Amino acid sequence: MEEIVRAEGLKKTFTLSKKQQKIERTGETRRVAVNGLSFSAYRGEIYGLLGPNGAGKTTTLRMLSTLIKPDEGDAFLAGHSVVKEPEKVRDVIGFMTSELKLEGFFTPDYLFDFFGAMHGVGKDVLAIRKKELFARFGIDKFAEVQVKNLSTGMLQKVSLVISIVHDPEVIIFDEPTNGLDVLTAKVVTDFLLELKAMGKSILLSTHIFSLVEKICDRVGIIIDGKLAAEGTLGEIAKGDLEKTFFEIYHSVKGEIL
Repeated sequence: MEEIVRAEGLKKTFTLSKKQQKIERTGETRRVAVNGLSFSAYRGEIYGLLGPNGAGKTTTLRMLSTLIKPDEGDAFLAGHSVVKEPEKVRDVIGFMTSELKLEGFFTPDYLFDFFGAMHGVGKDVLAIRKKELFARFGIDKFAEVQVKNLSTGMLQKVSLVISIVHDPEVIIFDEPTNGLDVLTAKVVTDFLLELKAMGKSILLSTHIFSLVEKICDRVGIIIDGKLAAEGTLGEIAKGDLEKTFFEIYHSVKGEIL
């Protein structure tokens, strides 16, 4: 199998503000979010990073997407280094997060054209992709509606199509179904499977066991910024992912079940 994503010893530490220290009731001034994380994802598969909130999943995906730089280590996407070649990495990836902030007065039509131009997509190709994707997700009826007036589900769909406007080779999704109703979540997960069938490579983070079981070829369990287990569902879970996850979690934490 051909590696499409390779993370090598990624580490990221953040400074806690006085407000964060107060909220979390801690005297810590620094926190290690990701600590020596290494894993590989292969071309044409869906790889899931599974872990609880605060495990380091989002920080990992942001490093892979070149939004933040690792303090240590490196990662390679389609052969390009996030440290040395961030521009080339951005050319081959699409990144979607539920935290993507879109200006409320823009419309889906404008945003699609804007991000398409930013990625250097030709006008003719852009028009074809817009027609296909807007129809696929029912955005065509809301193409001229300002973002501030869209529902949460429709906003998520707009964010999704914007992230893949340039037909990227690698698609990275941070909690793709987070906050979605069951109908919109199904549309998104079905589309992920369609993208895989088209030969795309998908890396996603989630804390939802059923999502991993439904669509992921392989999974990496991340706890406290470290990879605790990795492999296919059969290799890791042996039939019960949730039970296996908690066994691994309590083992890492040194807790007795």
